[in-house]
Amino acid sequence: MSDREIDQQLVERVQNGDKHAFDLLVAKYQRKLTRLLSQFVRDPAEVEDVTQEAFIKAYRALPAFRGDSAFYTWLYRIGINTAKNYLVSQGRKAATLQGIDTEDAENFEESGLREMDTPESELMSKQIAQTVNQTLEQLPEELRTAIILREIEGLSYDEIAKIMECPIGTVRSRIFRAREAISEELRPLLGTSKDKRW
Repeated sequence: MSDREIDQQLVERVQNGDKHAFDLLVAKYQRKLTRLLSQFVRDPAEVEDVTQEAFIKAYRALPAFRGDSAFYTWLYRIGINTAKNYLVSQGRKAATLQGIDTEDAENFEESGLREMDTPESELMSKQIAQTVNQTLEQLPEELRTAIILREIEGLSYDEIAKIMECPIGTVRSRIFRAREAISEELRPLLGTSKDKRW
């Protein structure tokens, strides 16, 4: 049985009045959703509140969930919208990737960053992570959201299209533009030419 089928069974149990089934969904996705929302909301206490609010909204909306998309795709969309609404209500703009570490930075590369842990390579990794972080913060929100969902959360283009409620071609374009912006900023650090991305 696939993950999606398991989720669908749990959703149906919740829709039939089994509150414990929703607890199982929360347990399964709380960490992932918190990690996703921390890309938008910096303060850990606020992230917890926004995550909890997203689950409350999901629980209330669950009777209308038809299973057209995977449960977690639907949940991520609710989470992102909850985070955006929270930040707007606070008069703030979405933050991104504070404290990105070496492992996260390595998700943005194809090769060349996994070297021995020398002081020089550690410094280079930190510089790369800082550059990626700063570039992400400067990206327009739709590019930033698309690249985070793809590179950090590992979602498919189809899943991202459903979460962002836009055509898959738009998702591909946004991710391409975000990668190009990151590549442009990393070029001086990595010493790559214009015809090579990394």
